[in-house]
Parts: sequence; structure tokens; C-alpha cells
Amino acid sequence: MRIAVGGIHTECSTYSPVLMSIEDFRILRGDELRAADYFSFLEGADVEHVPLLHARAVPGGPVSRPAYEAIKTEFLEGLRAALPIDGLYLAMHGAINVDGMDDAEGDWISAARAVVGSDCPIAASYDLHGNVSQRIIDQIDIFAAYRTAPHIDTRETMVRAWSILVEALRSGTRPGVAWAPVPLLLPGERTSTEDEPAASLYQVLPELDKRAGVLDVNLMVGYVWADEPRATACAVVTGTDKKAASKAVEEIAASYWNARENFRFGSVTGTLNAMLDIAEASTTKPIVLADSGDNPTGGGVGDRADVLKARLARGWQDALIAGITDRPAVEACFDDGEGGTLTLRIGGSLDPSSPAVEVEVKVLHLDDPGPLAERQAVVEASGIVVVLSARRRPYHNIEDFHRLGLDPKAARLLVVKSGYLSPELAPIANPNLMALTEGVINQDIENLASKRRQRPIFPFDRDFDFTPKARLSARWR
Repeated sequence: MRIAVGGIHTECSTYSPVLMSIEDFRILRGDELRAADYFSFLEGADVEHVPLLHARAVPGGPVSRPAYEAIKTEFLEGLRAALPIDGLYLAMHGAINVDGMDDAEGDWISAARAVVGSDCPIAASYDLHGNVSQRIIDQIDIFAAYRTAPHIDTRETMVRAWSILVEALRSGTRPGVAWAPVPLLLPGERTSTEDEPAASLYQVLPELDKRAGVLDVNLMVGYVWADEPRATACAVVTGTDKKAASKAVEEIAASYWNARENFRFGSVTGTLNAMLDIAEASTTKPIVLADSGDNPTGGGVGDRADVLKARLARGWQDALIAGITDRPAVEACFDDGEGGTLTLRIGGSLDPSSPAVEVEVKVLHLDDPGPLAERQAVVEASGIVVVLSARRRPYHNIEDFHRLGLDPKAARLLVVKSGYLSPELAPIANPNLMALTEGVINQDIENLASKRRQRPIFPFDRDFDFTPKARLSARWR
């Protein structure tokens, strides 16, 4: 069996003015893809793997049209060259927005279908924060999505999609996909699978997989910071029996809809000033404060200095802020060198509307892995340690800090640009606070500009009724 592998994976806030370029993507090609740990699950003695191209980027603003078209064109050229193939596996995210285009995944998967033809099964794996459309469903035969947020089942999900595809080819059975949109859009911070009611909703999914005629069931939260027609929650089921799949998809959709009023933030949450008041009164450490509106892993720009500005105004000592994206500031630190003292303007390097501060700093540490875009600088400003990065990136893993000679457990206050905390930071938080800060993914979703979403949709609208109805893929009708 010849199975081709590829895809594109990122998440885009339509509220961000900062377009992604091709330089923002890490692109794995050919043997490099096959050798990557991300795809190390690919196996099967009777499978000939055909690695094509996989592009992945830290979430951000919309992808520029030229960047998207260049990546897609290269992928399709590789796909054509790989023919004939028996199956295609696409590792996707589901929440890409391309400047001037709706439903980028629909465009990508439709283009792939046009190349491989109608007889070739296509399997796709998704982030549960992806947005699905009928166009996407109509092109695929197998669908599997994450069941955890924070995401700790990425590999497991990819294995689910891959395994169903391999088994379908071995057995000659052709699965199909049913789905049911749910007019409901909530942020991941209110729908973490570690908190109720999401925890219970997702716990039942593996049991539904065991039903006759059902192979894989999924609840998609969707991506709320995309003001586009397809943005919605949904249930998606891969199966071998249309009635069984349709029944399961309607049950999942109904369970999510019926719980809509019960979703809450899992951590202590409030305005920035309210959270700083709590932090100042706390006697434990490390207090971990999430700057939620500028979280790059959710599509935030990552260059806002709101929290630094507030901390300086309060005269706070013993705080670590990681990090703020500011390439000019990083370059200035490298010019001055470790131990140097200089006046920096920090913040607003990508989005001119982002708050910035001008402050005298001492350069504590410089990290230069090679490429200019990978450089980092650690500076101290009035008793506050700040990590500056040349490119947009999160600081969600303990190793991110250790690489810079920092101990995240040692600071009294650790500030990270995040929503719900990562699996590595959550256990050390004492306590865990989330500030409802400004930014292109701010949590005040009821007041987000909503010009292109299909209406009505909860919580933008509340006074309407809904009954889920299963829809089948065009390939399964």
C-alpha cells in the first residue's frame, strides 16, 4: 500500500493585523518529514510511506495569500509526482485563515482530492479547535480530532486517523463521515477538558467509538477568533454504518448544546489589576499569571507589554515575564552585549497598536542558536526579569526557561502569554491566575466584532432554539 502523508497546521485570528509569511512556517519535506518525531508513528510492514510536505507555524494572524499558495503548490506538485497512491493522510489543524480566502482547509483538501481522484481514501486529523465545513467533509473518508485541551493526545489522534486509513485499505472497507454543526462558539479557556462540563462530555467519546458501525467520534469546539462563515462547533463521526454514525453525531451535538450555559474559566480569572492585587497579597510562589489576550499559541501577536507596564507602575520586584516578541529590542541587546545597560523600547514591534514601555535594562543573558529569528535576550528592568524573543513564540515548557538559565519555580511571580496553562506549567502554579487582558484573542468574546459569522450563534445570540441534524459526506450519500 502506498500512502502519501502531508498537511498544513496553524491557527489564525482574523482580528490580528499581522499576516503570517512563509518564514513563519517550519516545513518538513520528504525524508525529513519521515524522520521527524512528530511522524514517528508511521508504520506498517505492508505500507510504503510517501512523505510529501508538512508545514506548521505558531498560531497568529491570517496567512498571506502568496505564502499559502506557495506551500500548497509545492504540496500538490509532490502529490502529483507520487501517483499512483492508495491512500492520503493529512495532518491538519483546522483553523487556518488565508488573507482573502474563506475555508483554507476546504481549499487545500479539495485540491488534494482533485489530484488523487475519487477512489483514493483521504484521512485527516484535526485540532479540536479547528473549524469544519461541508466542503471539507465532502472530500474526506476518515476524520479524527484531539480529545484533550490542553492538548496531550496529539500523537494518539494522529495514530487514530492513520490506523483507520491503514485498516480500511487492508480490509477493503470504505468508511464515511457524518457531521452536525452546533451554533455555539466558546474559547478554549472556557472549554478545557480538564474542567466540567467538557471533562464529562469528552470522557464518553471512547465509549461511543465501540458502537457497531462507528469507528471514531469527535466533538469540535471550533475557533472563536475567526470571524468567518464556517466558524462553529460541531460533532464529527467516522463510521461504516450511516444510521449509526448519524445517531452518534446527533447525540454528541445535543450534549454540547445542552451544556452551553455551564462552561466557565477553570482558573481564577479577572481583570489584570484584579489579578495583580491577588498576586501581591499571596504568600506562596510561584504565582503563575497567564496574559490571555496576547497568547501566541492561540493566535495572539505576542508583542504587548501591558503586564510589564503594570508591574513597573506598581514597583513590583521578583517577577519573571516570558516573553515579549520584539526583534529590534533583541538586536539592541546583542549590540550592547551581556552585562550592558541600555534604554529599550519594549513592545509594539509587530502591531503598532500594542502597548509599549521605555525602560532602562541590564542585559543578563543572550541566546544565539544561529538564525537571527531564533535569538533571545534576558534583561532586568527595575527588579523584573523579562525574556525578549526575536520571533513570535510561547514559553510554556520548563526547558524554554532552563535554556536561558532561568528557573520558573524560583520567581515569586511568573507571567506567561497563555490561556489555560500548559501541562508543564500548571503543576507548579501556586496559584494559577488568568488575566483577561487586551489583544487579538481577548476573552471578551460576546463583544468581538462579528460581521461574517453565520447567525444565530451562542453566545453572540441567546434567544433561539436548536436541534442537531446529521449531515453526510457527499462521498457517503
